[in-house]
Amino acid sequence: MPGSSSSVADPVIIINTIIADVLREFADILDNSQDFNTELNKLIRDTVKKHKRIIFNGNNYSEEWEREAEKRGLLNIKSTVDAVSYLIHEKNVKLFERHNVFTEREIRSRQEILYENYCKIIHIEALTMLDMVKKEVAPAVVSYSNDLAELINRKKKLNFDVEISLEKNILTKISSLSSTLVSKINELENATLMADKDKTTYKTAKYYRDSVFIAMQTLRSVVDELETLVAKKYWPFPSYGDILYSVD
Repeated sequence: MPGSSSSVADPVIIINTIIADVLREFADILDNSQDFNTELNKLIRDTVKKHKRIIFNGNNYSEEWEREAEKRGLLNIKSTVDAVSYLIHEKNVKLFERHNVFTEREIRSRQEILYENYCKIIHIEALTMLDMVKKEVAPAVVSYSNDLAELINRKKKLNFDVEISLEKNILTKISSLSSTLVSKINELENATLMADKDKTTYKTAKYYRDSVFIAMQTLRSVVDELETLVAKKYWPFPSYGDILYSVD
């Protein structure tokens, strides 16, 4: 299932080519059979035995299946960059050439396009994230921190003993996270600026995955934690609850 921004055409081409290749093998066997029904039943049994390792009737999103898949020798490709690299493996190139779907040159061209598209999307998302955090999240955090600090000072100026532990605790946590927020913003900015466009598209895509994308995740974790501390009226974005229940 492709992402919402992707075309279904690419996976359909790949699946149809694989099916055509398998059906060709089946047809070659059955066309030369002396007893069609006997050969068909044998073919079905042999196919199930040969490929039953891919069948798993449990939770396919669980760690249990990941461990089981590894035992069965199945691939567990966790990133776009790694997945795209398999396009030019020898057996895949031969598959497409055998059915006159793509030449090796055309496959390599598509691979380059996929890498380049990946880099551009991560780059745009990183810049968008920086813009949102610096112009929306950071001002909200500063504003709430300022109001908390002013409240603490006003309470301290009163002539009688007033409990301020709640305000101090929240402000201390926000201040600590604010320092981390600045650090993570700088890390993402630096990672984005240091992306070397002169490298091969594969190396550039790998850099965006290992550096820029990771920096985005760490920044996101800090922002998520700040969201749990900053009062709702200060936070610039709707929560998941707001989105889910905003439509009557």
